[in-house]
Amino acid sequence: MADWLTIRRGAAPLVVSLPHTGTEIPEDCQTGLVSLWLARRDADWWIDTLYDFAAGMDATVVHTAISRTVIDVNRDPSGVSLYPGQATTELCPTTTFDGELLYEEGREPSVEEIERRKARYHAPYHEALKAEIARLRAIHPTVVVYDCHSIRSRIPRLFEGELPVFNIGTNSGLSCAPDLQARIEAVTAASGFPSVSNGRFKGGYITRSLGAPEAGIHAVQMELACRAYMPEPESMPTPEAWPTPYDAAYTDPLRENLKAILTACLGFAEA
Repeated sequence: MADWLTIRRGAAPLVVSLPHTGTEIPEDCQTGLVSLWLARRDADWWIDTLYDFAAGMDATVVHTAISRTVIDVNRDPSGVSLYPGQATTELCPTTTFDGELLYEEGREPSVEEIERRKARYHAPYHEALKAEIARLRAIHPTVVVYDCHSIRSRIPRLFEGELPVFNIGTNSGLSCAPDLQARIEAVTAASGFPSVSNGRFKGGYITRSLGAPEAGIHAVQMELACRAYMPEPESMPTPEAWPTPYDAAYTDPLRENLKAILTACLGFAEA
């Protein structure tokens, strides 16, 4: 197995995907970058730590250490936009969420370089997810794939105003059974945190490509607003102020709700 890909195999009918917590940018992928800090800024900071309780639930956890700037494993490998007509970032991003250029002019990844990164990083991540789903489906009639994400609460280029804390994405109900979405919504509704289903974020390539309710595979994306588990800067993040350190006391209220959400996922799979 590649040293950047980590798989924690469990027996429960739950696969937890961590596609955007990585910050590693291999030297052969650094050519032309404006700065390594800028290239890492849009990571899903601390999400792997926030969900570290999943192993105690005997979930299978799949994690890539590679930065989304190298290649975004939650994008369609064909390059087709997941959100036509809306601002987003590419398979191999050339801008930050805020629209700043990640590369010096004319030094963006070439078509050949993108193909190389797809083969080296994108395909193995999805092969790992599919293999773990197949392993669990051999012993469980139903498996839930839970894809973990986070983003700053205010990014005018991507959405208006302040994002709800819980953003549930089920590809507008196509990637999982209505009962699973309802169980998750029940937890978020009782949490005291604002939530929405299939709002700005409906689920990325992982949710859309893997969710197959008719085959017993139910996929959900959870996009969290960062403010729920870490202080956010009032203005644009700077190297001195972002990311803010992980604070267990700060995260506790959210973590309790996340535990309840994954418990609801298991309850659905085992029902």
